[in-house]
Amino acid sequence: MNFVLVEPEIPYNTGNIARTCALTKTSLHLVKPLGFSVDDKHLKRAGLDYWHLVDIHYYDSFGELQAKFPESNFYFATTKTTQSYDAVQYQADDFIVFGKETKGLPQSLLDENKEHCIRIPMLNIGRSLNLSNSAAIIIYEALRQQGFDSLV
Repeated sequence: MNFVLVEPEIPYNTGNIARTCALTKTSLHLVKPLGFSVDDKHLKRAGLDYWHLVDIHYYDSFGELQAKFPESNFYFATTKTTQSYDAVQYQADDFIVFGKETKGLPQSLLDENKEHCIRIPMLNIGRSLNLSNSAAIIIYEALRQQGFDSLV
């Protein structure tokens, strides 16, 4: 499985997601610009001590990432759709894409990929779940569907 963070802003979230990736053999793909340095002291506290255990890749644009994996499925996490994340049949090489914490994914990207947009059901109170919590919820559903094959 693959996580994509498009222009992540908060080092703690990226660190927590990196920890989840390390523990689930999930690759992490970061699309620049990043709102922090991977040497940032906050990122170190949140997960850099096992950064070496994460299969991590960096891209200058989301288009660069998609071009590298043209045959893979990309699912776009957003509050702006009705399809629940658990309605998808995930494959081992799928990508789950998250946007920046303050704005989410660009509307143009969501419009181009409507059939691949997914959401976690939640109340509409003007806020959404934390990015790292959302990532954990979705990856564990995807891994559950695959029988947790790579996990003990």
